[in-house]
Amino acid sequence: MENSHISALQAKHAGLDERIKAENSRPLPDAILLAELKKQKLRIKEELKAH
Repeated sequence: MENSHISALQAKHAGLDERIKAENSRPLPDAILLAELKKQKLRIKEELKAH
């Protein structure tokens, strides 16, 4: 069970990374959206460290 949870977190982290890259590649990136995505990514990273 633990491995599937970690795998899910890693997949979510990678997905957020892709969304951040996509938003940054736009001519006028949404700063508020980027900040929220980065916060979510950081929360997941911290949770992964805890495991």
